Amino acid sequence: MTAISPPQHGSWVPLYRHLGPCSLPSSFTGAAKAKPSLADLLRQDQLRVDHIHRRLSESGEAVGVSKEGSSVKDPLRFEAAYLHDQPVIQVLLGSQPKSSDDQQQQSQVGVIQTVVLDTASDVPWVQCAPCPIPPCHPQTDTFYDPTKSSTYDPVSCGSPACAQLGRLYSGSCANGHCQYRVRFPNSNASSSSGTYATDLLAVGPGAQITFRFGCSHADADTNDATAAGVMALGGGPESLASQAAPTYGSAFSYCIPATGSRRLGFFVLGGAPGAGGGVSSSQYVATPMLRYQRVPTFYRVRLIGIAVNGQLLNVTPSAFAAGAVLDARAAVTRLPPTAYAALREAFRGWMAAYPAAPPTKGGLLDTCYDFTGAFFVVPPRIELVFEKGSVLELDRTGVLFHDCLAFAANRDDRMPGIIGNLQQQTMEVLYDVAGGVVGFRHGAC
Repeated sequence: MTAISPPQHGSWVPLYRHLGPCSLPSSFTGAAKAKPSLADLLRQDQLRVDHIHRRLSESGEAVGVSKEGSSVKDPLRFEAAYLHDQPVIQVLLGSQPKSSDDQQQQSQVGVIQTVVLDTASDVPWVQCAPCPIPPCHPQTDTFYDPTKSSTYDPVSCGSPACAQLGRLYSGSCANGHCQYRVRFPNSNASSSSGTYATDLLAVGPGAQITFRFGCSHADADTNDATAAGVMALGGGPESLASQAAPTYGSAFSYCIPATGSRRLGFFVLGGAPGAGGGVSSSQYVATPMLRYQRVPTFYRVRLIGIAVNGQLLNVTPSAFAAGAVLDARAAVTRLPPTAYAALREAFRGWMAAYPAAPPTKGGLLDTCYDFTGAFFVVPPRIELVFEKGSVLELDRTGVLFHDCLAFAANRDDRMPGIIGNLQQQTMEVLYDVAGGVVGFRHGAC
């Protein structure tokens, strides 16, 4: 496991791929962790993308997206997707007495909770005792128990924080306590639900914040054997990013290590631009952060072109007009069909020396190769050209995935693209929310 040097700003914790060689010690159960098949991973990935597109369509923010359902018909469990090597961190939640004999001294150390980073959701949640299995799922961390935290406080039904949940996330009122519900994309019956509450949260050694989150007593139709919940980082007022802004500033960043790498990544709260760094630094490739008025959850950027080995593809910038949502949990980047067709043609031309292989099951990845006997595989260099001419060269590990081109096409040019974590890996992705800028720093992990 290789140590990393995160930026010297904000408060940070190590970030791991769930199934990677450096996965969290608490993830081990004594037996080898079951790895999903590629077909299952790609089906789950498509559900994730469909969920983002559907939310934008229902809000009227995007066209070309069917409201009738997913392109994936299998009734798969969406939240099991975070078993698929997604980014996880550990945080401390709550506070407990140092010992039963000394109630006068309070420790500000809560229980460790392993959570999945999610840049495309707003309400953080963790499983809370009592949480019978099922409907809850087993986890290797100790369950957060609100009765053992001296700083736990349920949100009241009539409070502004409860009203802020709105129709999308609000549940019923129980015993005067606000209830939340986060629906998972595969069905209306699949959700995380429980009491909306506050407690202390520590991300790394920095200052604790009073944190609103969902205390889940039921997360139906999940199948996760490790993570305690989801750390939402979206642009809505309920997210960790929004709640932490008064303490850390409206900025956060992460670096996701390459699949199979023995390097650690990191997650940082804070890091607003300044004289010594941030997106104003020459180390970052910067581009404007775009937002949806009716769906503030999503952060997006605008591509205007793609280059392969320095040659700009012949794609009109209007093909990219819908922009592209940044997502830490989706794996494969989705492009407008016009742009993807041009990328595929150019990529196949540069890879003509390698024998072609059949597409993946389901056909999501359609440009695959048989590298049997190949001593050294060198894929062409791929660069994303953003608004205002910023050029981001992807790490070579984000070009091929399971010996296939790690990109796929949307169904319509009018649908927003999705920049997944395969293309983000090894670089710091800095979200300067206050400044309205996204920055990318090469070789950060």
